[in-house]
Amino acid sequence: QVQLVESGGGLVQAGDSLRLSCAASGLIFSINAMGWFRQAPGKEREFVGCFTYGGKTVYYADSVKGRFTISRDNAKNTAYLQMNSLKSEDTAVYYCAATRWGSGGSSPNEYDYWGQGTQVTVYP
Repeated sequence: QVQLVESGGGLVQAGDSLRLSCAASGLIFSINAMGWFRQAPGKEREFVGCFTYGGKTVYYADSVKGRFTISRDNAKNTAYLQMNSLKSEDTAVYYCAATRWGSGGSSPNEYDYWGQGTQVTVYP
């Protein structure tokens, strides 16, 4: 099993920055890919970005490309989502996800483990 815990959410003004963290524990050596998703009230869960542990490429949704950056610290078993130039439409609960078998991707169905989510609220 893999456990994921997000942190770092909060209430910020448009144009501000936030960094979310996703701490992994359990069978972390078996994680093949991780992703970030978000879900606004009344909307479906939306892909933000993802990466594979064996690759060097990070993929982003068009809506966040150039503003958000995903990174990881393998020594701390933690992935990060740096969010800059935040907009009100970025308001959502943000989730990190992991898969042990697949290569990740933009669909929530490709991930097997999820964190509890952290709320990000951006006011104008």
